[in-house]
Amino acid sequence: IWFKQLHGGKVPGTIDNLKDAASGENYEWTEMYAEFAKTAREEGFNEIADLFEGVGKIEKEHEERYLALLKNIEDGVVFKKDKVAIWKCRNCGHIHVGKEAPEVCPVCNHPKSYFELRATNW
Repeated sequence: IWFKQLHGGKVPGTIDNLKDAASGENYEWTEMYAEFAKTAREEGFNEIADLFEGVGKIEKEHEERYLALLKNIEDGVVFKKDKVAIWKCRNCGHIHVGKEAPEVCPVCNHPKSYFELRATNW
C-alpha cells in the first residue's frame, strides 16, 4: 500500500525499486544508525550504541547487495553467466546446467524468471 502511494499509485519496476532500496539502506547506515549510536553514547548507553553500530553494518551489507543485484540487471547477467552454472527452477526444482537459464522450465513450464543459481550451502 505505502510503496504504491509514494510512487503515484504504481509499483515501480525492479531497477527503480533496487535504486530506492539501496538509497534507503545508505541513509540508514551512513546517517540514521550512526546518529542513533552517537546520541546513545552521549547519553551513556554504550551497549545500545554498539547495537546501533552493529545494525548499521548490516544495513551497509544490504546496500551492497542491492547495488550488486542492480548491476547484474544492468549488465544483463541475472540469467546468463560467463561459465557453466547450475540453475534450479524455484517452482519444481528442475536442474539445468549451462551458461544461461532456459527460457522456460522443461518440466513445469514456468518462465526463466523462476530460475536461480543453485545454492549448496547446507
